[in-house]
Amino acid sequence: MKLSDLTKEELENMSYDDLAYGILSESKTQMKIIDLFNKIGSLVNLSEKEIEDKIADFFEMLTLDKRFIMLDDGSWDLKERHVQKIIIEEEEEDVGLEDIEESAEIEEEEEIFYDEEETDDSEDDLKDLVVIDEEEEDAL
Repeated sequence: MKLSDLTKEELENMSYDDLAYGILSESKTQMKIIDLFNKIGSLVNLSEKEIEDKIADFFEMLTLDKRFIMLDDGSWDLKERHVQKIIIEEEEEDVGLEDIEESAEIEEEEEIFYDEEETDDSEDDLKDLVVIDEEEEDAL
């Protein structure tokens, strides 16, 4: 549906990003943010002061909306019109015997060694412990 087919009330109930999407779709061209927001302002009857006050929020809205893309020259367009080239550079790594040996050496260094001279003192702690019956306890 074209924006020109909508009533003023329907246009005023639309969000600015949806209006921007409609404008860019219909115009089939990229636009500077001020020109785009001025068109939105004329559609929903915003004053010059309201446009000045709201343009920063509109900019933030466009940057967060995944449907739009800001181009190198600062103009905005629909992301669907632009193809992103993804270049993946692959680096070949030769894993040689030296790398494997070095890795094994690092693992050996990271092992935890315990002092073999340490003894378990828990038996010494219990040597003075005496077990008494309830009868013996009453006698004390």
